[in-house]
Amino acid sequence: MSRFAARVEVTLKAAVNDPQGNAVLGGLHSLGFSGVRAVRVGKLLTLEIEAPDEEDARRQADEMCAKLLANPVIESYSAQITDAP
Repeated sequence: MSRFAARVEVTLKAAVNDPQGNAVLGGLHSLGFSGVRAVRVGKLLTLEIEAPDEEDARRQADEMCAKLLANPVIESYSAQITDAP
């Protein structure tokens, strides 16, 4: 078995309202950062996966996202797989 690092980014789909992003935007404006026009908040997860090869590590990461890490109704995700350091 080899070890792989997975970097998973989960974001709300473009059509979904982002109240947390709106709150951050309001906070930035109140701090004087008036040039910020939009904020979208997401999640970044880093995982270490043991798998026989990179393809299997990617399959596992995709399955984790579909079952737990992302809500496919309102969120999109992308996973990058690399050799673990």
